Amino acid sequence: MQRPLYSIVIGLTLSVSFLACQKKEAAPEAAETLAAETLAADTSKTTVMGNTFVAPEGWTMSVRGPATILEPPEGGSAIALVDVEAEDADAAIAAAWAAYKEPEWPLKVTNDLPDKDGWSRKRRYEYQTSPNEHRGVVAGTNFANDRWTVWIYDMAYDVGEKRNGQVALIFDRLLPEGYSRESFAGKTANKLDEARLAELAKFVEDAMAATGVPGVSYGIIQDGEVVFAGGLGVRELGAPEPTDADTLYMIASNTKGLSTLLLAKLVDQGKLAWDTQVRSFWPTFQVGDSETTNQVLVEHLVCACTGMPRQDMEWLLQFEGLTPDDAMTLLGTMQPTSDFGALFQYSNMLAGAGGFAGGYLLYPDLELGVAYDKAMQIEVFDPLEMTSTTFDFAKAMKGNFANAHGTDPDGNTALAVFDINYAVIPVRPAGAAWSNVHDMLNYIAMELDEGMLTDGTQYISKETLLERRESKVPIGNDAIYGMGLMVDTTYGIPVVHHGGDLIGHHSDMMWLPDHGVGAVILTNGAPGWLIRSRFQRKLLEVLFDGEPQADKDLVADAERYFEGIAAERKLLTIPADSDAAGMLAAKYANSALGEIAVSRGGEATVFDFGEWQSEVASRLNPDGTTSFLTIAPGIMGLEFVVGSEAERTLVLRDAQHEYVFEEM
Repeated sequence: MQRPLYSIVIGLTLSVSFLACQKKEAAPEAAETLAAETLAADTSKTTVMGNTFVAPEGWTMSVRGPATILEPPEGGSAIALVDVEAEDADAAIAAAWAAYKEPEWPLKVTNDLPDKDGWSRKRRYEYQTSPNEHRGVVAGTNFANDRWTVWIYDMAYDVGEKRNGQVALIFDRLLPEGYSRESFAGKTANKLDEARLAELAKFVEDAMAATGVPGVSYGIIQDGEVVFAGGLGVRELGAPEPTDADTLYMIASNTKGLSTLLLAKLVDQGKLAWDTQVRSFWPTFQVGDSETTNQVLVEHLVCACTGMPRQDMEWLLQFEGLTPDDAMTLLGTMQPTSDFGALFQYSNMLAGAGGFAGGYLLYPDLELGVAYDKAMQIEVFDPLEMTSTTFDFAKAMKGNFANAHGTDPDGNTALAVFDINYAVIPVRPAGAAWSNVHDMLNYIAMELDEGMLTDGTQYISKETLLERRESKVPIGNDAIYGMGLMVDTTYGIPVVHHGGDLIGHHSDMMWLPDHGVGAVILTNGAPGWLIRSRFQRKLLEVLFDGEPQADKDLVADAERYFEGIAAERKLLTIPADSDAAGMLAAKYANSALGEIAVSRGGEATVFDFGEWQSEVASRLNPDGTTSFLTIAPGIMGLEFVVGSEAERTLVLRDAQHEYVFEEM
């Protein structure tokens, strides 16, 4: 599963009002206030002082003094780009807020970031909102051409998630006036000799030290040859067994690419087409209302372009006894929140339906999960000699496998609450496969050879295979989502890839189709997503002698992660405040998410969800409300806000949904 884009909860006592009082120079004289303009298409624009960005289609842009303000169609949210002159970053932030609006939130934490994309003196500021505001507020400074450009992100969570692809559009090309980003277009990839492989190994080793991730396995293929396959670290913290190229990890959402390969095989065999109506061969399929259901084509199941929100809570918190058929019934209750093809929205449930559709078409008389498993084994795993890849958790966890790790509230690495990963089994085409470096390199080799197996057999036609890489919806300026695969062209060359994240397992697969290079990286702990996301850039640097950026970014990412945990720890009461915990009911229930049993063991307060449990911390929010947050490694930060005291309710939210638990 793709990692949710939740802000790290962090805090400091310094407030915005304090910052506003700091000495600052006046903002430069700027353009007059301009009438608001609603963009009819994605449009290249400049800030008041000439820095470039792209304004998204449907958003409204206005200029007020030094501030360029972009507002999404929903209203009540904005991104401001403010050009100012100031002595330092803090003064620049204060001047930007003065130009945008009166700030309302205390500052939680600041993080210094490395120079990048022509900007220096980069600093990130995160503000402490209350959960009932359902809002993220973050700002940052950039410096170039002897002046500051400050960005302010002030967005409701539901709008931010729904429009995250458009938000990326703005920031992808926020570049200083006159600056051109580094490009590898037209360059020839270096041979990955011993020295270059050692550079990659050092990056992984340093990344593990910076993040505390216990084990990483990775592999690289170039021009049809495996140039490296191995591991660093251990399978489990405190145990001696090392990771290697045979170690099994959950590959999470990298399963999606394999599932769409199954669909591509069926297209190649003439059993369906990408534009086949799903209901035409799967009569019980349903999503939302009948009108929506009848619009869904095969490609819509796996394109992240159908407007379906994540809505993961409904299978993550109540999965005991849930079958694939049950999961598909649940999908039938979900409705898109944007039009088909309009916005990138990532739905694990719909991707699950994509794989099950392929299994159902081949084996309609079998149970959905059994049909899918059989189809994947025969059509994908066996031909590609992915001999260790499996959806069988018990089988995977018998031998050489990597255990899952997370971070505790004090920033220490510990074994994670693994049981929640069983939640993915009923939607397994979206993320339940276990695999290893050898098997994943076999798959990547086929992708690089455009459907050819190592023995010269044409496994799938080139045309059908490559259709999965065609754009179905953009993600910013420089990336697109196809069908279970992304293509990133940030640095001038296409990199096909996908990431995967579940509790304690974080991975990425990637290949450069124009250069004959592919790689996979598998990690067994949080924050492994930092390693896997920066590995791609490091690989490009080594291949094309790129500017050294990945190492600095990774160190800054890790520092921000742990600084965030430390700042949040200051806001938490552990064990939970006894008076607040004493007001809790013994049991709560929500029709969609099931039950929570509340217990006290000594001083600790525990929330038991049935399938898994966690001690909770308490936190007093700026608006006076109280939250209880899970603190078990791997699932830290699931937040329940105390609602009506008279009726004793708890409120849990994801970005676009709210769930009220009532006293039983």
